[in-house]
Amino acid sequence: MTEELNMIYDEFKASNDKSIEHFESELMKIRAGKASPAMLQSVMVDYYGSATPIQQVANIGVMDARTLTVQPWEKAMLGELMKGIVNANLGFAPQDNGEMLIISIPPLTEERRRELVKRAKAEAENAKVGIRSHRKDALDMIKGLKDEGLSEDMQKDAESRVQQITDNYTEKVDELFVLKEKDIMTI
Repeated sequence: MTEELNMIYDEFKASNDKSIEHFESELMKIRAGKASPAMLQSVMVDYYGSATPIQQVANIGVMDARTLTVQPWEKAMLGELMKGIVNANLGFAPQDNGEMLIISIPPLTEERRRELVKRAKAEAENAKVGIRSHRKDALDMIKGLKDEGLSEDMQKDAESRVQQITDNYTEKVDELFVLKEKDIMTI
Protein backbone atom coordinates (compact mmCIF):
# COMPACT_ATOMS: atom_id res chain seq x y z
CA MET A 1 0.00 0.00 0.00
CA THR A 2 2.84 2.44 0.80
CA GLU A 3 4.18 1.92 -2.72
CA GLU A 4 0.87 3.13 -4.17
CA LEU A 5 0.85 6.09 -1.77
CA ASN A 6 4.41 7.04 -2.73
CA MET A 7 3.38 6.88 -6.38
CA ILE A 8 0.46 9.23 -5.65
CA TYR A 9 2.79 11.65 -3.81
CA ASP A 10 5.30 11.62 -6.68
CA GLU A 11 2.59 12.20 -9.26
CA PHE A 12 1.15 14.99 -7.12
CA LYS A 13 4.54 16.68 -6.77
CA ALA A 14 5.23 16.36 -10.51
CA SER A 15 1.88 18.00 -11.33
CA ASN A 16 2.59 20.81 -8.88
CA ASP A 17 6.09 21.29 -10.31
CA LYS A 18 4.47 21.83 -13.70
CA SER A 19 2.09 24.39 -12.17
CA ILE A 20 5.06 26.24 -10.64
CA GLU A 21 6.97 26.13 -13.95
CA HIS A 22 3.97 27.54 -15.79
CA PHE A 23 3.57 30.25 -13.16
CA GLU A 24 7.24 31.20 -13.49
CA SER A 25 6.96 31.38 -17.28
CA GLU A 26 3.88 33.60 -16.97
CA LEU A 27 5.75 35.88 -14.55
CA MET A 28 8.59 36.16 -17.07
CA LYS A 29 6.13 37.64 -19.57
CA ILE A 30 5.19 40.43 -17.14
CA ARG A 31 7.75 43.14 -17.67
CA ALA A 32 9.24 44.99 -14.76
CA GLY A 33 10.69 47.94 -16.66
CA LYS A 34 13.96 46.27 -17.62
CA ALA A 35 14.54 45.05 -21.17
CA SER A 36 14.52 41.27 -21.54
CA PRO A 37 14.27 39.05 -24.64
CA ALA A 38 11.53 37.12 -22.82
CA MET A 39 9.27 40.16 -23.30
CA LEU A 40 8.88 39.23 -26.97
CA GLN A 41 8.23 35.52 -26.33
CA SER A 42 4.55 35.77 -27.20
CA VAL A 43 5.15 37.59 -30.52
CA MET A 44 4.16 35.64 -33.62
CA VAL A 45 5.39 36.67 -37.07
CA ASP A 46 3.95 35.85 -40.50
CA TYR A 47 6.82 33.86 -42.02
CA TYR A 48 5.93 33.00 -45.62
CA GLY A 49 2.28 32.40 -44.77
CA SER A 50 2.59 30.64 -41.41
CA ALA A 51 2.54 32.12 -37.92
CA THR A 52 6.00 31.56 -36.43
CA PRO A 53 7.44 32.55 -33.03
CA ILE A 54 9.74 35.56 -33.36
CA GLN A 55 12.68 33.61 -31.88
CA GLN A 56 12.63 31.33 -34.96
CA VAL A 57 13.11 34.16 -37.48
CA ALA A 58 15.31 36.68 -35.62
CA ASN A 59 17.89 37.17 -32.90
CA ILE A 60 16.63 39.17 -29.94
CA GLY A 61 19.25 41.03 -27.94
CA VAL A 62 19.48 43.54 -25.12
CA MET A 63 21.37 46.71 -26.01
CA ASP A 64 21.01 48.24 -22.54
CA ALA A 65 18.55 48.17 -19.62
CA ARG A 66 15.87 49.97 -21.65
CA THR A 67 16.55 48.83 -25.24
CA LEU A 68 15.93 45.59 -27.15
CA THR A 69 17.24 44.78 -30.61
CA VAL A 70 15.61 42.41 -33.07
CA GLN A 71 17.95 41.30 -35.87
CA PRO A 72 16.13 39.30 -38.57
CA TRP A 73 17.90 36.45 -40.30
CA GLU A 74 16.48 37.74 -43.59
CA LYS A 75 16.30 41.51 -44.15
CA ALA A 76 13.04 41.03 -46.05
CA MET A 77 11.44 40.07 -42.72
CA LEU A 78 11.91 43.51 -41.09
CA GLY A 79 8.39 44.68 -42.02
CA GLU A 80 6.78 41.43 -40.83
CA LEU A 81 8.73 41.58 -37.56
CA MET A 82 7.58 45.14 -36.94
CA LYS A 83 3.97 44.20 -37.74
CA GLY A 84 4.16 41.17 -35.41
CA ILE A 85 5.53 43.24 -32.51
CA VAL A 86 2.90 45.97 -32.95
CA ASN A 87 0.08 43.39 -33.31
CA ALA A 88 1.20 41.62 -30.11
CA ASN A 89 -0.15 44.64 -28.19
CA LEU A 90 2.86 44.92 -25.88
CA GLY A 91 2.91 48.71 -26.00
CA PHE A 92 6.18 48.87 -27.95
CA ALA A 93 6.93 51.09 -30.95
CA PRO A 94 9.86 49.47 -32.80
CA GLN A 95 12.19 51.66 -34.86
CA ASP A 96 13.52 50.27 -38.16
CA ASN A 97 17.09 51.30 -39.01
CA GLY A 98 17.30 49.18 -42.16
CA GLU A 99 19.35 46.45 -40.48
CA MET A 100 17.34 45.65 -37.37
CA LEU A 101 14.51 46.81 -35.15
CA ILE A 102 15.32 48.84 -32.06
CA ILE A 103 12.72 48.80 -29.31
CA SER A 104 12.90 51.36 -26.52
CA ILE A 105 11.19 50.10 -23.38
CA PRO A 106 9.18 53.00 -21.93
CA PRO A 107 9.48 53.53 -18.18
CA LEU A 108 6.48 52.24 -16.27
CA THR A 109 4.04 54.65 -14.68
CA GLU A 110 2.78 54.01 -11.16
CA GLU A 111 -0.64 53.06 -12.54
CA ARG A 112 0.90 50.61 -15.01
CA ARG A 113 3.02 49.06 -12.24
CA ARG A 114 -0.12 48.47 -10.17
CA GLU A 115 -1.82 46.84 -13.19
CA LEU A 116 1.16 44.55 -13.66
CA VAL A 117 1.09 43.59 -9.97
CA LYS A 118 -2.62 42.77 -10.33
CA ARG A 119 -1.81 40.59 -13.34
CA ALA A 120 0.94 38.83 -11.42
CA LYS A 121 -1.46 38.29 -8.51
CA ALA A 122 -4.03 36.79 -10.90
CA GLU A 123 -1.37 34.42 -12.27
CA ALA A 124 -0.45 33.46 -8.69
CA GLU A 125 -4.08 32.70 -7.97
CA ASN A 126 -4.30 30.59 -11.13
CA ALA A 127 -1.27 28.61 -9.97
CA LYS A 128 -2.85 28.06 -6.55
CA VAL A 129 -6.09 26.90 -8.19
CA GLY A 130 -4.05 24.39 -10.19
CA ILE A 131 -2.32 23.15 -7.05
CA ARG A 132 -5.65 22.74 -5.26
CA SER A 133 -7.02 20.86 -8.25
CA HIS A 134 -4.05 18.48 -8.12
CA ARG A 135 -4.67 18.07 -4.38
CA LYS A 136 -8.27 17.03 -5.07
CA ASP A 137 -7.06 14.46 -7.63
CA ALA A 138 -4.52 13.06 -5.15
CA LEU A 139 -7.13 12.84 -2.37
CA ASP A 140 -9.53 11.07 -4.75
CA MET A 141 -6.81 8.53 -5.55
CA ILE A 142 -6.19 7.97 -1.83
CA LYS A 143 -9.91 7.44 -1.25
CA GLY A 144 -9.84 4.92 -4.10
CA LEU A 145 -7.15 2.97 -2.23
CA LYS A 146 -9.48 2.68 0.76
CA ASP A 147 -11.53 0.16 -1.25
CA GLU A 148 -8.34 -1.83 -1.82
CA GLY A 149 -7.64 -2.23 1.88
CA LEU A 150 -6.04 1.05 2.96
CA SER A 151 -6.59 1.48 6.70
CA GLU A 152 -8.29 4.60 8.02
CA ASP A 153 -5.14 5.68 9.89
CA MET A 154 -3.03 5.35 6.76
CA GLN A 155 -5.65 7.30 4.81
CA LYS A 156 -5.63 10.13 7.37
CA ASP A 157 -1.79 10.21 7.34
CA ALA A 158 -1.76 10.24 3.54
CA GLU A 159 -4.33 13.05 3.40
CA SER A 160 -2.32 15.14 5.87
CA ARG A 161 0.86 14.50 3.85
CA VAL A 162 -0.92 15.67 0.68
CA GLN A 163 -2.06 18.81 2.54
CA GLN A 164 1.49 19.43 3.75
CA ILE A 165 2.81 19.16 0.17
CA THR A 166 0.01 21.50 -0.99
CA ASP A 167 0.97 24.05 1.66
CA ASN A 168 4.64 23.91 0.59
CA TYR A 169 3.77 24.57 -3.06
CA THR A 170 1.34 27.35 -2.13
CA GLU A 171 4.09 29.02 -0.08
CA LYS A 172 6.43 28.77 -3.06
CA VAL A 173 3.84 30.52 -5.27
CA ASP A 174 3.49 33.26 -2.65
CA GLU A 175 7.28 33.71 -2.46
CA LEU A 176 7.58 33.97 -6.24
CA PHE A 177 4.74 36.51 -6.33
CA VAL A 178 6.33 38.66 -3.61
CA LEU A 179 9.64 38.69 -5.51
CA LYS A 180 7.89 39.69 -8.75
CA GLU A 181 5.84 42.36 -6.98
CA LYS A 182 9.02 43.83 -5.50
CA ASP A 183 10.68 43.71 -8.94
CA ILE A 184 7.73 45.47 -10.60
CA MET A 185 7.37 48.18 -7.95
CA THR A 186 11.10 48.97 -7.81
CA ILE A 187 11.84 52.03 -9.93
